[in-house]
Amino acid sequence: MGNAEVSGKMGKDNIQLFEDQKIRTAWDEEKEEWYFSVVDVVAVLTESKDPAAYWRKLKQRLKEEGNETVTNCHGLKMTAADGKKRMTDVATTEQLLRIIQSIPSPKAEPFKLWLAEVGRERIEETIDPEQTIDRALETYQKKGYSDEWIHQRILSIRVRNALTDEWQKSGVQQGREYAILTDEITKAWSGMSTRQYKNLKGLKKENLRDNMSDMELILNMLAESTSTEISKQQKPSTFAENMEVARSGGEAAADARKAVESRTGTPVITSKNAAELNSVVTNIIEEIATTSEEKG
Repeated sequence: MGNAEVSGKMGKDNIQLFEDQKIRTAWDEEKEEWYFSVVDVVAVLTESKDPAAYWRKLKQRLKEEGNETVTNCHGLKMTAADGKKRMTDVATTEQLLRIIQSIPSPKAEPFKLWLAEVGRERIEETIDPEQTIDRALETYQKKGYSDEWIHQRILSIRVRNALTDEWQKSGVQQGREYAILTDEITKAWSGMSTRQYKNLKGLKKENLRDNMSDMELILNMLAESTSTEISKQQKPSTFAENMEVARSGGEAAADARKAVESRTGTPVITSKNAAELNSVVTNIIEEIATTSEEKG
């Protein structure tokens, strides 16, 4: 496994517990991705006396089967049991779930069943997209959000999808270009990049909108909705023109934010996240409603 694709902005390796057993992890701030020590996960799921040997054998078998997950994994220096930094194979959440599918262990079965359930739900949602909204509502209710906030959040998804539809018509590429334009809108109305905004709220992989207050969510919707309307009027044809539209839409919401703050004497932007705003615990793995929204 190589390490060429791993960002240079890696945080210190941390320890996460699974059934009281340690799993070394590292957070890539630039890519917003967790990396997990594969051998540590193998040790937990297989209870092998030599998890490193088990992983070497499994890795070789997966390579022979043409499994690209193994090829695309990377190596990072992590703190070993003796306190020294040593290179170890790491995997992202998606890569790790694929590796787990290949581990014949009773402890791996719950993960496999969950993956099968997720796959079934995705197929059902392709046939009947309304189920995506139903599941999103159920998920937010289970997390403890108020009905009023949930209605705002569902509306924000509609606003976001209208914007990404407009970007698609303008030739904007899904993925990196979507992220750049989103960052431009966020920066224009809040004064912070998306990453800075997440850092303020103590977030990593969690969705920023899921951790906004009512007012933050409303202003973000205003910024995105205004960007959509400007785009419809100006019909930008280049990425640079779309950047100008995004900035303009964000600035309109910034004017509204400043007006609200002037009249209330209170900053709109808060460092509070969902756990503090709604007394709920947010998950590292995003729910499907959030994923589909980000992809437009």
